[in-house]
Amino acid sequence: MGATMTDALSVTGIECFAHHGVFEHERREGQTFVVDLTLGVDTRPAAASDDLHDTVDYGSLVDRVKAAVESDPVDLIETLAERISGVCLLDDRVEWARVTVHKPGAPIEATFADVTLTITRPTAERSPAPEQ
Repeated sequence: MGATMTDALSVTGIECFAHHGVFEHERREGQTFVVDLTLGVDTRPAAASDDLHDTVDYGSLVDRVKAAVESDPVDLIETLAERISGVCLLDDRVEWARVTVHKPGAPIEATFADVTLTITRPTAERSPAPEQ
């Protein structure tokens, strides 16, 4: 067959409170951001062993993503999404990461439901390990 097929592990609706945004009031007051993650992972090793060590621990991943969102304010959700994808790709079992950042409180002078940005990053864009 030649093509590699991966499974998809998703965690959606991760609520975070952070101070990202271009405007001063966004930085000062903060707002809720919501993150959805989908990771390409081969789940067969975990299915065979029934052992958490053989898969992505999504509880720990959510903790790391939440910490990444809630630290170091940036102007753009593009920058934030890239930061989150980097956190997801730290685990060698993750073959690709799809990250959606929701900014439902975006400063728009119209009635709207949500603003989202979705990016997908393959392991080829994984940060190299630091030299020792």
